[in-house]
Amino acid sequence: MAPATLTFLGAAGTVTGSKFLLTIGGRRVLVDAGMYQGEKHWRSMNWAPFPVDPADIDDVVLTHAHMDHCGYLPRLVKDGFAGDVWATEGTAALAEIVLRDAAYLQERDAEHATLHGYSKHKPVLPLYTEQDVQRTLTHFRAVAYDTDVELGNGVTCRWTRAGHILGSASVRVSTDRTAILFSGDIGRHDHPVLRPRDIPPGAPFVVVESTYGDREHPEPERAHEDFAAAIRRTVARGGQVLIPAFAVDRTEVVLKTIGEMQRDGRIPMVPIYVNSPMALNALRVYRSPAHRDELRPDLDVEEFLGLPNVTETPDADSSRELNDLEGPAIIISSSGMATGGRVLHHLEEMLPHPRNTVILTGYQATGTRGRSLEEGARELKLHGRYIPVRATIVRDAEFSVHADSSDLMDWLGELDPAPETTFIVHGEPDAAAALHERIADELGWTSAVARYGEVVVVEPRTTRRHKDRA
Repeated sequence: MAPATLTFLGAAGTVTGSKFLLTIGGRRVLVDAGMYQGEKHWRSMNWAPFPVDPADIDDVVLTHAHMDHCGYLPRLVKDGFAGDVWATEGTAALAEIVLRDAAYLQERDAEHATLHGYSKHKPVLPLYTEQDVQRTLTHFRAVAYDTDVELGNGVTCRWTRAGHILGSASVRVSTDRTAILFSGDIGRHDHPVLRPRDIPPGAPFVVVESTYGDREHPEPERAHEDFAAAIRRTVARGGQVLIPAFAVDRTEVVLKTIGEMQRDGRIPMVPIYVNSPMALNALRVYRSPAHRDELRPDLDVEEFLGLPNVTETPDADSSRELNDLEGPAIIISSSGMATGGRVLHHLEEMLPHPRNTVILTGYQATGTRGRSLEEGARELKLHGRYIPVRATIVRDAEFSVHADSSDLMDWLGELDPAPETTFIVHGEPDAAAALHERIADELGWTSAVARYGEVVVVEPRTTRRHKDRA
């Protein structure tokens, strides 16, 4: 029998597009099916033919419901994937919201580009449609944490809580000859809303993310003081605050922080608008009793999801009315990297005015509008036009729910047994290289920064030597 192999088809050399293909005996298992975001070079790969015929993939195993881990699924189904998609209940619930929203935005963006003629493609087509998403949802199979699930052909999967977003997990894939542990996105040691991560059983091979592999999260004396100060200054000059926030998990954390600051008198009480249908749907999942065991036991959900000065704007008309707002206000809208969604319309209206402030609350991938703002861009291209950036731009790194370098090392160091080889993915080159050096220096392990398209054998050396002698 041919040895088990792992092929890196995404999140290698970049943070987005997570896709890892395991070939074990006669079975092909794709771990995550993420969409590329950020730089045009990577985004164009969403449209390239998939390196393997999707019809030949038996299963997709998801770690969590962020776009860069599940957003490519409908395209796989559109192109012939007919197997099962395995995910925790929380991931399945959030993935439905994320994928429906993605298809809606893609269809609307294609229509807008066609109408205004700013795309070189004729005709302008979405990567997939809402109908493709509907077909994809029929493939989902929900699994429980810490439970072995048999996929077939002797392949077993086990999901362990990762503490990144609701439903997120590290996934261990095993056979009688080998095991590979995929970290997924690992949460910080102390998530403000979710229960903390658990440590999964070790494996001979580990695939670990490195988003913040080269940095530590700040731990200031007073939490989120840059965030609070920016709001106070903006309100004092009669401006408005725009917070681009990831619809899944970040909006909840931002609302919790704002509520605490209002109660403590750190920021004034001003109107707050949550203008993201996806975020509002995700909030309902977090409120659901079905997922209450995912949340911290000391958390009162209604304390921050039921703030009296919060207005939800689910429909397009109420969203457009926000452009005519007068006086100070806080608007929370997605997407968090300003790659699409309603936040683009707010940026178009608010960026030209010095009285306003944009607060970035999450990781901004290379090539995104959020990264451009973070790096001091003086203009931003939106809907085919360049918009001047005169508003104040503030970055609050404390909101990140990604493990920093020390969190990653702590997680790795607790694995038992230690791996034979660790593969580093889901990081920009500097971050991945820094984690590679730290693993060698502090743990003395063999590790490698994965390259796109690279194929590696994932069977322990002892197993391979035994087979060779046989």
